[in-house]
Amino acid sequence: MSVTPEDSGGTGPPVARLSRGSRRLRQADRTHPWVLDTAVMALVFLVFCLPDLLRGGVDDGDGPGRFRLAFTELPVAGTLALQAGLVLPLLWRRRRPMAAFGVIAAVFVLQWSLGAALRADVALFVALYSLALHGRLRQLPWAGAVMAGAVLLAAVRVSSVVSVWDALFFLLSTATAALALGLVVRSRRAQLAGLRERAARLEIERDQRSRLATATERTRVAREMHDIVGHNLSVIITLADAGAYAAGMAPERGEEALRLIGETGRQALGELRRVLGVLRERGEGSPGGPELSPQPGIADLATLCATVRAAGLEVVHRTSGDVEALDGGVQLTVYRIVQEALTNTMKHAVGGARVHLAVAVTDTRLSIRVQDTGPAVRPGPPNQEGQGLVGMGERAALYRGTVGAGPADGGGWSVEAVLDLASRGGDR
Repeated sequence: MSVTPEDSGGTGPPVARLSRGSRRLRQADRTHPWVLDTAVMALVFLVFCLPDLLRGGVDDGDGPGRFRLAFTELPVAGTLALQAGLVLPLLWRRRRPMAAFGVIAAVFVLQWSLGAALRADVALFVALYSLALHGRLRQLPWAGAVMAGAVLLAAVRVSSVVSVWDALFFLLSTATAALALGLVVRSRRAQLAGLRERAARLEIERDQRSRLATATERTRVAREMHDIVGHNLSVIITLADAGAYAAGMAPERGEEALRLIGETGRQALGELRRVLGVLRERGEGSPGGPELSPQPGIADLATLCATVRAAGLEVVHRTSGDVEALDGGVQLTVYRIVQEALTNTMKHAVGGARVHLAVAVTDTRLSIRVQDTGPAVRPGPPNQEGQGLVGMGERAALYRGTVGAGPADGGGWSVEAVLDLASRGGDR
């Protein structure tokens, strides 16, 4: 059952809108960073500077006499100059946070040295927050020392109105809050950046795993197609040549060759349909999905040998051990290795060649030997292995096995493969 935002207390849409709005603001800030800094400076001027210009300082004239006498009244030009020194550096508070904090702190010390009090002093706390958020962490101890000295000066200057300790407590608490808030936001942003980086890395790894799985599947399908097409085409070509040779002298042998060609072609077509059918998603073809048939196994070696005999080779087939107890994966591997070895024999052996096929199972070891009486040297590209031998090696490697091919001791060509049944199919 799916849960919509409306089902979860109705808070989904507002949160989603806030998230989208936050992303738009971040994007706009990255595109035009000066806009936000100008807006912050304008807000500080309107809220904290303008009242001082309109009312003549922090005292509006209605307070006690001792409060009015505690601070120096500055002319408008002096007030504007100090306000400009406090507010204008906020324009580069994110790009040069230490420089902005230093300038504002210097103006703050100058202002309190003159005995003037301005609401624009809040800019010093904004600058400290920006330094904690955007600056280097090793600069914070120096900024903290400067901040402590500046607020101590301010606390001493207001001692005639407020207790020094009360003023220090208030000012230092405000500075600590600004510093802590900047560090918390900085840590949160770093955490979110790490999560985004991890998500991007996981997405890349997922794509890589997908491409690797696709490449592995393509290799497997290519190997299956090579085994199926290569073997059956070799049989068909051999039968076609034999039928063409016998057509004039023994028409009945030509008819037999044509019949065997048809059977071999239909068998190859059925195997191709099976392999290609499993590649389609269920429901893409028929409603029930592709029609599947069992993979060939050791029991099908007799049919394979009969096909090779029909092509003109004499095959002696022998098995030993409990071959029927082997799982389907091992049996398919044995069948494909034998099929490829017999295909190579048909390609290179002369007419009347004899092939000895032996499959033996002893404990956790399975051995395959295919030896023919054909030529001991196989013609082919120099210093290159055939695709069939590579495919046999890949299949055997799934069971920690090995495949070797070369001239036999008594003449002819031999292919030997050994599989480790204890590996349970690719558990490497």
